[in-house]
Amino acid sequence: MHSSTDSSSTAPGLDLDRPVPLRQLVYLPEADEVTIGSPETDTYAVFPADGAELVRMLAEGLTPREAAENYRTTRGESVDIADLIETLVDLDLVRPGGDDAAAGPVTPVRWQRLGRVVFSPPALVGYALVTALAVAEMIRVPELVPRVDNLFFSSSYTLVVLMLFVGQVPLLALHEAFHALAGRRLGLRSRLSIGRRLVYLVLETSLDGLVGVPRRKRYLPIMAGMLADALVIAVLTLVADATRDTGGAVASLCLAMAYATALRLAWQGFFYLRTDVYVLLSTVLGCVNLHAAATDVLRNAARRATGRPPLDLSAHHPVDRRVARWYAWLMLVGYAFTLTMFAGVVVPTAYRMLHDMWLRLTGQASLAGRLDSLALMLLSLAQTAAVVVLAARERRAARSA
Repeated sequence: MHSSTDSSSTAPGLDLDRPVPLRQLVYLPEADEVTIGSPETDTYAVFPADGAELVRMLAEGLTPREAAENYRTTRGESVDIADLIETLVDLDLVRPGGDDAAAGPVTPVRWQRLGRVVFSPPALVGYALVTALAVAEMIRVPELVPRVDNLFFSSSYTLVVLMLFVGQVPLLALHEAFHALAGRRLGLRSRLSIGRRLVYLVLETSLDGLVGVPRRKRYLPIMAGMLADALVIAVLTLVADATRDTGGAVASLCLAMAYATALRLAWQGFFYLRTDVYVLLSTVLGCVNLHAAATDVLRNAARRATGRPPLDLSAHHPVDRRVARWYAWLMLVGYAFTLTMFAGVVVPTAYRMLHDMWLRLTGQASLAGRLDSLALMLLSLAQTAAVVVLAARERRAARSA
């Protein structure tokens, strides 16, 4: 920001003597940077402190020329005010229609009151009591502890897979709803979308406005999904405990769904997939894009081992570079945890299902058993196809960007 105030080359339509109609802005200072954004558009960006000072001048009604002159007088250096305004336009922080477009009040988000109720102190105490009671029951009755065998609550593998992929949808929605409600209680908008992590289909809640609130207020919205998962496991375990002596069907189904939810909770340990735990750690440490910096650190370790020149890390944020020195190795722990889960859960489960499917399809089962195996194959192919379609869309979007 240390060039001239001439705007002719970068913003030919800019009038330096007219105020810039900025949207309603929020400012969050952190260290020597300031996050600036607008609740109207849910767009936010990190500015250096001097850039934020200029934005404040423009928001207070100074013309670009007056703001640039004020900056030059107080700091003793010139500024490219046109470049700053162009950045604000790109971020959609400038109101379209010029200064004739009045800045109306921001529409309040829906479900804000519900969010406050769901995450009120009495509610949080209730969640803790339910979870503690479930843990106590698991200790008293070890059969309630989540285990692989709980998945096979039925001899129909199609029913088992439907429970894993369809029956878990409401619980996935609850996970994301807790994220959204924890954000909406702060007045933040949210968006729900379907995404992909490696070969996993996931629901994702976007809370862009979270960067515009103090860091200590971000923790609950980030952890809310894991809180929902723990609460689901606790409730399902208690229901299974209450019904296990009444025939077993309800108890078996509850234990199967509890185990599937426990797997999803354990999935948070896959740091390299940028899970909720990763976001929480990044927030606590004040990082910007820790994943990218840590990935380059690991690449440099591989490059040094093979005698290749290292990648330049200077493009990453200083905090990211500092944290990535040790977080990169935590990513390796995440990979190791993935392999452990694969060996301890995926392989035994897949072996049992594939072995039984082979026996059924080679004639060692009834017609119903063979049809069940064929349905399972079709469901597996459908999930794989969905992942491939999402991956193709992501690639096309990246190329167009």
